[in-house]
Amino acid sequence: MSIRPYRDIQRRRSRKIFVGSVPVGGDAPITVQTMTNTLTSDVAATVEQIRRCEEVGVDIIRVSCPDEDSTKALKQIVRQVKVPVVADIHFHYKRAIEAAEAGAACLRINPGNIGNAARVREVVKAAKDHGCSMRIGVNAGSLERHLLEKYGEPCPEAMVESALEHARILEDHDFREFKISVKASDVFLAVAAYQALAEACDYPLHVGITEAGGQRIGTVKSSIGLGMLLWSGIGDTIRVSLSAPPEEEVRVGFDILKSLNLRHRGVNVISCPSCARQQFDVIRTVEVLEKRLAHITTPMTLSVIGCVVNGPGEARETDIGFTGGGNNTHQVYIAGQPAHRLQNEDVVAHLVRLVEEKARQIEAARASTPASEAADAAS
Repeated sequence: MSIRPYRDIQRRRSRKIFVGSVPVGGDAPITVQTMTNTLTSDVAATVEQIRRCEEVGVDIIRVSCPDEDSTKALKQIVRQVKVPVVADIHFHYKRAIEAAEAGAACLRINPGNIGNAARVREVVKAAKDHGCSMRIGVNAGSLERHLLEKYGEPCPEAMVESALEHARILEDHDFREFKISVKASDVFLAVAAYQALAEACDYPLHVGITEAGGQRIGTVKSSIGLGMLLWSGIGDTIRVSLSAPPEEEVRVGFDILKSLNLRHRGVNVISCPSCARQQFDVIRTVEVLEKRLAHITTPMTLSVIGCVVNGPGEARETDIGFTGGGNNTHQVYIAGQPAHRLQNEDVVAHLVRLVEEKARQIEAARASTPASEAADAAS
């Protein structure tokens, strides 16, 4: 048990699979995914979008493959990007086989939609032959007719039953390299379905609130749903579904993991909402800072507080702290200790320099630390 047990999250035990070279489940870090919204057949546009997502840290990316032009393009796309690519397949089993042959790291399918047992067997063989894993993707909006007739409406029981039926199809073909999702746009329904599925199997779970909406409301709904699941230890890979550019989904996904201390990337800015006590424009400062620090991938914390009420206390807990003071004289803290005052100088530029220097120090120390010690420190 840690010295702060109230922060501990005990992750659900699941088996580990691989999406390309990226482990999912088991003791692997929780990964962040997104999906392109370009025409997959437009190789240049799709690769450009994937590279933007790579810049903000995406671990796995999914592309839709509804037709043969898409699976032909997939072969070119896979060669030009660094992250493993998941092929999104619906209904036509030949697209799944073509995607596996084209280099997809994973196939997102519903085995029940692929067709008869012979077609499922062909897809499984292609996955095995080409080292593909799979994702069984159940969605409340596309449940099978017999389950809707049985339960009357999309419900957690129907979604879990669908997922386990699909899992048995793959198990019957001696294939177990898959993860499962049971997504819904309704937060209550999605959370309840994932909770029930987590108890019913040990497969890794891809979690998300589907069709969550635009960037603001979608972020709120995803944070509530994913937060509840991740806090209870459920979830091995996540996708935040927003009506927004896919790189924004990645940013929100990392922010959710960062908030729960499950994974860290970049600068975690702790800032106050500002009030009449503020000694500088907190809102504008933080807005600019977040943009100026977007290039930093080294995990660290920065507190930006408008006055001395909470500023010194927050600074004690962060790598770098900044607290507003009277007469345009502000206090800078390093590693929780007062370091120097700042007067009549560009606050943002000064803090960016400090963060960049701290990042260099952290990376230098990390590079000089033996791999075994680094692993012990991270555990």
